[in-house]
Amino acid sequence: MHTVANETAINTGRSIELVEGLPGIVSDWSSDQRAFKRVPWGKAMMWIFLLSDTFIFSCFLTSYMMVRVTTTVPWPNPSEVFALTIAGHHIPLILIAIMTFILISSSGTMAMAVRFGYQKNRLATGLLLLATAAFGASFVGMQAFEWTKLIEEGVRPWGNPMGAAQFGSSFFMITGFHGFHVSIGVIFLIIMAVKVFRGSLEIGRPGLFTKRPGDYEEIEIMGLYWHFVDLVWVFIFAFFYLW
Repeated sequence: MHTVANETAINTGRSIELVEGLPGIVSDWSSDQRAFKRVPWGKAMMWIFLLSDTFIFSCFLTSYMMVRVTTTVPWPNPSEVFALTIAGHHIPLILIAIMTFILISSSGTMAMAVRFGYQKNRLATGLLLLATAAFGASFVGMQAFEWTKLIEEGVRPWGNPMGAAQFGSSFFMITGFHGFHVSIGVIFLIIMAVKVFRGSLEIGRPGLFTKRPGDYEEIEIMGLYWHFVDLVWVFIFAFFYLW
């Protein structure tokens, strides 16, 4: 880092003050333009966060599959556990199917929000962000209903009257952690929509997610997070509900 600073000083004819120790490392990295060439820091940091989150969800799903194949007690049948009775008809996984459809649809509205954001269409961008947040809130609401139903049937993290006791802990841990991600995403989507409608991204008004005038890159970063949450649900749906 000091070599780069010295070369810059020679090329520009200006002296650069070098800071020693940890503050110097932080200063060098925060001003460096070579660490992530042509990739904005916000987007790079989001990718690093998503990579770490991928490891966490992978550990959860791997642990679930290990428990599933090693338990000696019969595992509850998801088609029966997550079935609903509507108009006298017993329909398996109907709520889960609706939740999956809603979350996948929200990826479409999020992608369109990013597109209209770069076109600087504030109205369309804001409305699509709110639509995505509405989809996410609906998903969380249905998940809360699902949790309530199972709790009323006696399912707990430490026990399960329908079979293997590990079913409860696996279900609440995996779906709860994912639902927490969706809830956080809904909050930030609403914040971004308000900022878009207020024109904060156009003028670069100081605040959360606003830095440079006319910069809609934050919406794309938000989109990366939301698409990741949707993708994780596809794996949860496949391994937990269909297996």
